[in-house]
Amino acid sequence: MTDPEFDLLDELYFVTPFRTLLQKTGLPAAELEDQLRTLLEQGLIRSYWPDPDTELAYETTSFGAIARDAAYLASKEGLLQHNTR
Repeated sequence: MTDPEFDLLDELYFVTPFRTLLQKTGLPAAELEDQLRTLLEQGLIRSYWPDPDTELAYETTSFGAIARDAAYLASKEGLLQHNTR
């Protein structure tokens, strides 16, 4: 797990919208999207859209269209990896 991934997981103990992650991490939007995509592909986070209660399955083809409107949460596996580092 890279330092940016670790720092991002630090912010995802609760469902957090993309805009909030932008503010808290200070990452450029495109880089934040890339980090989120990587974490989703690894199964370390989950995405929620159109509301914080509706989990959205990760699909590579549609992620870019909703990435900035979605919210994110660390998965159980993500929390385990984050806490054992």
